[in-house]
Amino acid sequence: MHSEIRFKIRHLMISNVTGSFNIFRRNAETYCDDFTKCSVRLGADIFLMYTGNEQRDRHLMAANFLMPKKP
Repeated sequence: MHSEIRFKIRHLMISNVTGSFNIFRRNAETYCDDFTKCSVRLGADIFLMYTGNEQRDRHLMAANFLMPKKP
């Protein structure tokens, strides 16, 4: 509820594209009061990313970006 995963990517050295993952998993473990010894795992479904531009989001899901290539 109080967490988010956001990203910012430089596009063509001209502008930045920002976005977020609306569904993600997180887990933190610590075995003592020293948080420098804790472990954090984050996982996000890359096919649920959101940049605020539907056309760009569809383009990012295309074969030349995130979709696995067929052998």
